[in-house]
Amino acid sequence: MWVIDAITPAAGVDRQTDLKPSRRFGFADFGWSKPIDPVTLPAKFTDGTIRDRRWTMRTIALVEGYNHVCCRYRIRAFEPAIRASGGSLIIEPLAENVWKRMAQFHAAADFDRVILQRKLLDRFQFGILRGWARRLIFDFDDAVLYRDSYHPRGLHCKRRVDRFQRTVSQADAILAGNEFLARTALDHGADPSRIHLMPTCVAISTYQPKIVEPRTDRPIELVWVGSSSTLQGIERSAGIWNRLGREIPRLRLRVIADRFPRFDSLEVLEIRWTEATEQVEIRAGDIGVSVIPDDLWSRGKCGLKLLQYMASGLPVVANPVGVHRELIEHGETGFLASTPEEWLDAIRLLSNDPGLRRRIGERAREFVARRYSVESRAVDFVAAITGKTLNERAAPAREANDHHSPKSAAKARIGERFRPASGRGGTAQTIQ
Repeated sequence: MWVIDAITPAAGVDRQTDLKPSRRFGFADFGWSKPIDPVTLPAKFTDGTIRDRRWTMRTIALVEGYNHVCCRYRIRAFEPAIRASGGSLIIEPLAENVWKRMAQFHAAADFDRVILQRKLLDRFQFGILRGWARRLIFDFDDAVLYRDSYHPRGLHCKRRVDRFQRTVSQADAILAGNEFLARTALDHGADPSRIHLMPTCVAISTYQPKIVEPRTDRPIELVWVGSSSTLQGIERSAGIWNRLGREIPRLRLRVIADRFPRFDSLEVLEIRWTEATEQVEIRAGDIGVSVIPDDLWSRGKCGLKLLQYMASGLPVVANPVGVHRELIEHGETGFLASTPEEWLDAIRLLSNDPGLRRRIGERAREFVARRYSVESRAVDFVAAITGKTLNERAAPAREANDHHSPKSAAKARIGERFRPASGRGGTAQTIQ
């Protein structure tokens, strides 16, 4: 494993870095390359004092993939906050090979915090990781104890439930993406003092707001962004889209995805998704839409689509399921629509009134900036995983008895608990 250490800057030099191998074997010893995203540690505390490596709180995140949407929005987005708190972050996709994965778990003992994102490990693998991890944090933004809404074998799976219960009952901290997920963790044996509500967030500063044009003859565009799996929600609601296409002139649906639906009466504008163009393509639409099934899997969804639309200054229309109810204040930041008639009324109203689209879009963007932005939640994220805020100096990452074996140190920390997240606008809550 390779770690980037901070070097005290010389006069006239802003920062220098040096690569040094870790003191125990790691990823490279098992044929891997260096970690995908080694992060240069800050050379100074936020108060200006020089930082020594011994005082650096190091975090490793074990994820499904570096570019996986959950990693991008729930971990990579908060990397600056971790660094500002005096820490470092390395992100590693979980190895497919079980022996290489065991080496990852062993190497995790070199870190002060281990974030396991979404993955439900079997009893043997989880026991190994739990034994080596000094502080284990489980992050999830889906109802991972169930199969997805469209799985041919149905939602319920005993193996998933058993693994989920084992994970949340033994993790030192749990980051749940919404209230439903937090309550689910509580119902499956999690210590309430270890559960933190940490919604999926967007970096509002990177989203340029929509400039609503005065009434023109151009088509009004609904916009939907997502993957081929979640596209099934749109496809199974074909009756709504066909009716909208028949009854509202110059209406079309902009779909930003990796595959595209077909409707008899509504034109579909096909936009191939890329991370680089996603925000621009969303902003080119006029009204954001989302439809999800009313089931246990969907209630665990964290509303990323809506957050992206709202951050772009678009009004939104969605069905009243799960987190949609939390994100949309009906008539203020968007509209909740259950029946085809309600969808027709909401889309027609917004299509005919550019001023209304602008006002609702502005309120939606302000709502996201205040409660669901990376900028507003950074302190909460750091507090939830470390118990400290960005303005507090981190405690020493290595204690005086650092000569003890890592496994002994890990076991000594199993009983530790995180402090409740800090109380600052839209705080991450600790379940009681």
